[in-house]
Amino acid sequence: MITRMLNDPRAAVRLVREIEGIALRLAPRRVTLMEVCGTHTAVIVKSGLRRLLPKNIQLVSGPGCPVCVTPPGLIDAAITLAGRPRVILVTFGDMLRVPGGGGSLEAARAGGADVRVIYSPTELFALARENRSSRIVFFSAGFETTAPSVAWTLMQAERSGIENLFVIAANKLLPPALEVLAQAPDLRIDGFICPGHVSAIIGASAFEAVARTHHVPAVVSGFEPVDILLAVLMLLRQVQAAKALVEIAYMRAVTFGGNRRAQVIIRTVFKRVDSEWRGFSLIPDSGLGFTKGYARFDAVMEAGMAVESGRPAPGCMCGEILRGVKSPEECGLFGTTCTPETPIGPCIVSSEGTCAAHYNQKTAGIDDF
Repeated sequence: MITRMLNDPRAAVRLVREIEGIALRLAPRRVTLMEVCGTHTAVIVKSGLRRLLPKNIQLVSGPGCPVCVTPPGLIDAAITLAGRPRVILVTFGDMLRVPGGGGSLEAARAGGADVRVIYSPTELFALARENRSSRIVFFSAGFETTAPSVAWTLMQAERSGIENLFVIAANKLLPPALEVLAQAPDLRIDGFICPGHVSAIIGASAFEAVARTHHVPAVVSGFEPVDILLAVLMLLRQVQAAKALVEIAYMRAVTFGGNRRAQVIIRTVFKRVDSEWRGFSLIPDSGLGFTKGYARFDAVMEAGMAVESGRPAPGCMCGEILRGVKSPEECGLFGTTCTPETPIGPCIVSSEGTCAAHYNQKTAGIDDF
């Protein structure tokens, strides 16, 4: 049914009318729903979904950008490694211009460091084989969606005897962050719109602790405007019924169990570790470190480095924006000192960053906030 709805503009109208009916019955209560996926944020802003919702239904953006939540100290460590002799620092494109405490990887490349962009971890094989006298260091930032491909690449590297490949493990796990947000004293969340691609890997059941322990409903959504409106409607139905369940509005791609094979691959190479997030400090069991059998791939350990916490730039509100307690427009740097061309914080660099989505719409002359 949802596949037919995606191509039917009338479906959005029907969903909005149902949302308006529930919102009217909930009024004057204000309901705050958080999307925790940068792609959802971009779709919501671009399609003007906020303008379609009743005044007492608020959408706020959460920590849905993996590049943005990477702490500045880890970026500084990557920059330091990139500056060492016979090191090729490899990363995804979104990370290239993210500022740390001492510049960016793009600036390091301009200064002579060998920094390269790849689109898939499988490209690391060729790099390692073609540059046997260099250490290939992959800065792996991402959520659960990229973790299986990184883990599989390292499994193949181990079998192939590749010895010059190393990884800065910066992958994050979303469910622990949602548990922190569910308890946040400065922002009451009434429901989470969860990312479909992450859920396709870990399964919708991974969010059950959020609903069961913290009594905040969660709905897994796809990435079309109709998908998101359906997720909003399903959350409002739960709020109206005083329920807190995990539901799937993206059944064409997501199950409660997820991709079991991908989960096994992740667990073979990585283990859960406490991890620092920009804006959150340390979140228990929210990151991926190496298992004993794959510890030799740890670039930080191999280099004998200690990663410092690092500090965000003065005046930058990316931390508060990632927690949903501030909007980009409340940051004094947004759109003036901090732009995509001259980034101060990471949220305006990545295509999944909240500030980037708001800035793009602002410069296009569209007011959706």
